[in-house]
Amino acid sequence: MTIETWIKAEAESLGFALCGITTPEPPNSLPTYLEWLAAGRHANMAYLATPQAIALRADPRQLLPNCQSILVLAMPYPPATANCPTGHGQIAAYARAEDYHSHLPKLLNQLLDHLREHLGQAVSARVCTDSAPLLERELAQRAGLGWIGRNTCLIHPQYGSYLLLAEILLDLPLQPDSPFKAEYCGTCQRCLQACPTACILPNRTLDASRCLSYLTIENKGPIPTDLRSAIADHVFGCDLCQQACPWNRRIATAASPNISPDLRQDLQTLTTQTFKQRWGHSALERSRRRGYLRNAAIVLGNQQDPNALPALLHALQHDPEPLVRAHAAWAIAQISPAHPALTQALQTESDPLVRAELIQGNQTG
Repeated sequence: MTIETWIKAEAESLGFALCGITTPEPPNSLPTYLEWLAAGRHANMAYLATPQAIALRADPRQLLPNCQSILVLAMPYPPATANCPTGHGQIAAYARAEDYHSHLPKLLNQLLDHLREHLGQAVSARVCTDSAPLLERELAQRAGLGWIGRNTCLIHPQYGSYLLLAEILLDLPLQPDSPFKAEYCGTCQRCLQACPTACILPNRTLDASRCLSYLTIENKGPIPTDLRSAIADHVFGCDLCQQACPWNRRIATAASPNISPDLRQDLQTLTTQTFKQRWGHSALERSRRRGYLRNAAIVLGNQQDPNALPALLHALQHDPEPLVRAHAAWAIAQISPAHPALTQALQTESDPLVRAELIQGNQTG
């Protein structure tokens, strides 16, 4: 058995469905990435455009100077169900289990330990799970794991795009796999048609500033007014382009747990401490309490259910975060235009963001 075959078998035993090997050569997609940055498609994620981040993405060997091979691994996760009762919000499928940022590194380090034991020698390595600047989808394609689909996700013919990617940079000279050269999106446009904000670009990149995942997770400020209705009931992330993909309809697996939190209750009772207790083990922690409740207010405003008014009024009058109060004001106006509470709040509210929403809410209707 070759060392490459042994590594792939060991990776499979740890739960990885796919494992491929590629070289640390500079990525061919770097010019596209630089054009994406120059066009401002990365929105407020300034960390993506720092000189160091660009330099590292331009040459993976800068992450591990003696790197000779890169293992690229993929672990499937269950797709999401689309049902969400009124007063609740949808969570992206990948975020319904333990945070992969903590789960996958444990498995990668186990694989690395087993490799060192198997070889009986020291192996210099670096483990990556969104923890280092890599153009990982190109690495995955080069390692034979699939093609980069029109929806910008890596797609595998058997596992679709519901895949978590991870990498191990190694100083071992391994035989690389053949790149995945086929492209099976064809003329299909379903992901583009499913996206409510038209954020998917022709060159298979995203305008992050319009992507629901960015807006509800990475965006730390107010959500633009013209995009709030597109949020619909997505309180964290979005799976719409994946749900529309025919390749994902081939997956024979149970759906992920239908976790849909009660947003009305959360707007009234959720503290920073209880938020960490509930979501500290999951990717939802990335939104922080203020971002999560901002999103909750938008979802309730979109649902236009009068039963949500007590929770939204409580948030407007008592929440310590201006971001939450501002979006609660907007949501109240969607359910009950020119509600008296909006006028009353103007008498005591000093934050300019909240005041702007209150003034706009009083003019609605």
